[in-house]
Amino acid sequence: MLSRRIIPCLDVKDGRVVKGTNFVNLRDAGSAVELSERYYNEGADELVFLDITASAEKRKTLVSLVEDVAKVIRIPFTVGGGISEISDIDDLLKAGADKVSLNTSIVKNPKLISESAKKFGSQAVIAAIDVKRAGGKFKVFIKGGREETELDGLEWCKEVCDLGAGEILLTSMDRDGTKDGYDIELLLKVTSSVTIPVIASGGAGTKEDFLAAFRDANVDACLAASLFHYQELSIVDLKNYLKENGVIVRL
Repeated sequence: MLSRRIIPCLDVKDGRVVKGTNFVNLRDAGSAVELSERYYNEGADELVFLDITASAEKRKTLVSLVEDVAKVIRIPFTVGGGISEISDIDDLLKAGADKVSLNTSIVKNPKLISESAKKFGSQAVIAAIDVKRAGGKFKVFIKGGREETELDGLEWCKEVCDLGAGEILLTSMDRDGTKDGYDIELLLKVTSSVTIPVIASGGAGTKEDFLAAFRDANVDACLAASLFHYQELSIVDLKNYLKENGVIVRL
């Protein structure tokens, strides 16, 4: 069995790491480069860097910042935000990213998944899916959670899998920043219906929340932000706890 991964997430706005609740009320959390280096040294398995206002502001991800982060880490590094075409992906991979996270662009142009996977390999293509509960369904949102779509979250997860995405980064907007725990029901519905790795995002508040996502929802990785940014939980302590409870992790 593959090791389960712990992935800190850097939500970046105007070059700074920020964190909010339910995608709003953002507050500063520090330097992207300094936090990246810290997480690398603390034993993070990967990093995710999301330029959260790029799509809404109709601009590209900050390539220079990606280059700066890539210089201080030696672990897989995913970048997302404002990616709309193949050339954007090429630029980011050349800047030091190992993978790209696609969200708004693939809702508008699903073929971008298959085209990207064909050119760069599925392992480099992560489908980022932001969902919110509404009327008993999981609705997909784009543009950093600002715009609701007609897509059903579960069906969209299956579609991106069929189109060639290598992983799904699944964020519960309802749980984002709440520290109420991951949405196990949502995660389990997805992990049981797709054949690619699923990264859980939104709601981590305790070590037990990570254990529940791995054990009860069978996710491949857990992503968290404020819990790590504000040093409420260390990656080392988390991994030791998970190992003690039967989860295979890299120490």
